[in-house]
Amino acid sequence: MAETINSLEALGTSAAAPAANTAPVHVQKLDSLGRAYATGKRKNAVARVWIKPGKGKVTVNGREFAAYFARPVLQLIVKQPIVATERLDQYDVTVTVAGGGLSGQAGAVRHGISKALNYFEPALRPTLKKGGFLTRDSRVVERKKYGKAKARRSFQFSKR
Repeated sequence: MAETINSLEALGTSAAAPAANTAPVHVQKLDSLGRAYATGKRKNAVARVWIKPGKGKVTVNGREFAAYFARPVLQLIVKQPIVATERLDQYDVTVTVAGGGLSGQAGAVRHGISKALNYFEPALRPTLKKGGFLTRDSRVVERKKYGKAKARRSFQFSKR
């Protein structure tokens, strides 16, 4: 019949004890040119991001990122994961972004840079995860319904 376990120590040394839970091992993912690739998304914008060791140059659709994202708030959003991981002058970032507006594109670029940093240096994952950079913001615009002026707004009501 089955053994009777009388203490916690005996439970830990039991032969039927399962293997200890280990965290998943994240491995560096690089292409043949030594770059990390990731796709970032926000609203309707999709950003394709490549990261390679360099001097900290960020290029978006063939232009300097400060020229593409003219507003300082958008520049701040794009730089957030690089600043949070203290890798400001270590990587060159090349981005191709399409769809949506500028703020959605900035969010997509931020998401893509975060994922690519995670692929290039898996040790950065806790920092990026804590900052919320690896989570895809799934909010999208609600569709317009028939009989409504917009998604939820009704037409103006008049008694007469």
